[in-house]
Amino acid sequence: MRLAETGLVYGDIYLKHDTGPQHPERPQRLSAIIETLDAAGLLDKLLRIEPAPAERSVLELCHTSRYIDEFKSAVENSEPFLNTPECVLSPATYEASLCAVGGVLKGIDNVIKGKVGNCFCAVRPPGHHAESYRAMGFCFLNNVAIAAKYLQKRHSTERIVVIDWDVHHGNGTQYMFDKDPTIYFVSFHQDPSSCYPGTGKGSETGYDQGKGFTQNFPMPAGAGEKEYLEAMERVEQAMEKFRPQFVLISAGFDAHIADPLAHVSLTARGYEELSRRIKRIAEDHAEGRLVSVLEGGYDLKALAESVENHIRVLMEG
Repeated sequence: MRLAETGLVYGDIYLKHDTGPQHPERPQRLSAIIETLDAAGLLDKLLRIEPAPAERSVLELCHTSRYIDEFKSAVENSEPFLNTPECVLSPATYEASLCAVGGVLKGIDNVIKGKVGNCFCAVRPPGHHAESYRAMGFCFLNNVAIAAKYLQKRHSTERIVVIDWDVHHGNGTQYMFDKDPTIYFVSFHQDPSSCYPGTGKGSETGYDQGKGFTQNFPMPAGAGEKEYLEAMERVEQAMEKFRPQFVLISAGFDAHIADPLAHVSLTARGYEELSRRIKRIAEDHAEGRLVSVLEGGYDLKALAESVENHIRVLMEG
């Protein structure tokens, strides 16, 4: 059994981003996760990591200064949403977003320092749809993309893989890195012809120096564990060549068969096996260094059960 624990990034600030009672990306998502982990006896076995707001200079690793100003001003001026109606604003949205990024960075710092072996970040708002200059799909700041650039700038990590298993394609993350051969982006998502945001075709593999460092796996409606694990075999092969030094997961749990926003048929058991395979990539190439960041997942019971299974795998010795 390894000495380093699994970390859990969580703070009540994430509950203060108020999207309203009908919005699928609601505070109850995190409450359900924490309550389930507590009932399972796991909460006390995780090293709690309290978030802190990220500094503006870190946000600017991925987002334009103009967009950050626009976001902050919109909240201060009590605008109802940013850029698009699904990106609902409340008085605490900007602070919660800073703390979502900052929480992930603290998780990374703890892994790099060896205080934990890996970490799950129960943060909101989610991030992977946010582009450098606009909010999209419930997302304001791209938590995982900023984390990848932070790893390179602050911790001199040369090669990073971002594996995004949210059912919706991580357009923001892909576009930030599609010319970058040092950050390998993998996305499993429902076929873009039938699912938001309509990007992520298999033919999208990057540009210029980044050609070949983007790997999209569009899944047909109804796809399940078999299809996902077959795709994972191709990812494992690619990682033998790329040899990442750190693994980041955009961990959306909305590919679950019970989720209301898509039509893919994973189960909590499927997420468990995906977690195990990705953790093995981290162990084989990155000294086990892995940080997983919550994205989507909108059926509370399915989300909480899937996160529990995911964390149990992270805790395995």
